[in-house]
Amino acid sequence: MDNASLFFSPGTNKKDFADILHEVQEYISSKYATLISHNPHDQKQQIMAYINKYLTDYGLGVEGLEFDVLAEKLYSEMAEFSFLTEYLFSNNVEEIDINAWNCIRVYYADGRILPAREKFNSPSHAVDVIRRILHKSGMILDFSQPVIRGHLSNKIRITVFGNPVTDHDKGVAASIRIINPQKLGREDFIRNETATPEMLDFLSLALRYGVSMCVTGATGSGKTTLMSWILSTIPDDKRIVTIENGCREFDLVKTDDDGNVINNVVHLTTKESEDPRQNIDQEKLLEFTLTANPDVICVGESKSAEAMAAQEAARTGHAVITTTHANSCSATYYRLVTLCRQKYSMDEKTLHNLVTEAFPIILFTKRLEDNSRKVMEITECEIDGEGRRSIRTLYRYNVLSNDYVDGKVQITGHFEKVSDISPGLKKRLLENGMPANMLKELLKGGTAA
Repeated sequence: MDNASLFFSPGTNKKDFADILHEVQEYISSKYATLISHNPHDQKQQIMAYINKYLTDYGLGVEGLEFDVLAEKLYSEMAEFSFLTEYLFSNNVEEIDINAWNCIRVYYADGRILPAREKFNSPSHAVDVIRRILHKSGMILDFSQPVIRGHLSNKIRITVFGNPVTDHDKGVAASIRIINPQKLGREDFIRNETATPEMLDFLSLALRYGVSMCVTGATGSGKTTLMSWILSTIPDDKRIVTIENGCREFDLVKTDDDGNVINNVVHLTTKESEDPRQNIDQEKLLEFTLTANPDVICVGESKSAEAMAAQEAARTGHAVITTTHANSCSATYYRLVTLCRQKYSMDEKTLHNLVTEAFPIILFTKRLEDNSRKVMEITECEIDGEGRRSIRTLYRYNVLSNDYVDGKVQITGHFEKVSDISPGLKKRLLENGMPANMLKELLKGGTAA
């Protein structure tokens, strides 16, 4: 036993957390040469052992913190991402918005938006922690690169604004998005009243039997989460290829209890390069994917010229699902036309005809004022024998009232089935293999429950 431990018992020597952190950091830095394990779990155990020893030997403690809590907090500060670690790997947090070093908001899966319980110690502390996160994706935040987009894992995406585009005394501003932390399933969407069982079954079966669709809405409206579920319903023998920009948000691979992969999925991401010849964007990945025997293609987000390639793929008979940003189903087609024109100088009418043929189904998602997410509308673009287009609303969410109850917004509304799919789409589903009895069940009329 160290001589110091003869005079101190754990926690008797109270200090500020920052002072103890500085002492422990110096102590641990002298021990790094002995940390021989490359296994993250084993390495954490070793570091925690050194932290516990130092705290015990010198009787260190922080007012209001239990010994084990203090040790974990020190480890997180040194080897992880400070207090953000708890939120980043929680299964009920969807987003963390950092407005300044001392202003952090946390968005929870149940719709709550609350201030974080903690804050950074200073502007420089905020910068240090965010740089640590960006380091995971090989990116550097500095004066010459003050705006960065990176990722921490397949499910965590981060956009950062630093000095000089933000005020120096604010540290950083950042948006950290955790995609589908709870891997929501059909029953979750029904329980959360995001959509009705009938709506969800229609979307799942439409893609399963070769009908391409676009999921549209604002950032945070639940597009990616819903699209991920739709893709998860594709039969295991069908080959799914996902194409994402920069970092991977989808994780559709299924395994059995022995770790064997049981479905047929390829996840692809873009690769940026200063050399244009080595740059691999979504459009190029989509071009190569068409020769890779896909049954279903997912283009994570159509926001540039890849929209043109996506609609081309859909019109050649592949089932394609993608997302874009628009504020209604009808506006989605005009948004896609705008994106296609970024690279191809076709007239608007021609492009409108192409995108409406490519994506017969549009679903519009929205986060309402009470923070609930709804599929506000599902439409079909019907094309008659003369080539005339008409938008047929299949399902819709009707808002009946907005009220304040105990200082909170309360929205009352209901889902409605407006019309059946067109005869042309019925014929297409049957030709693509949908059993007649399944189609009959899908076409049962009435108001969706």
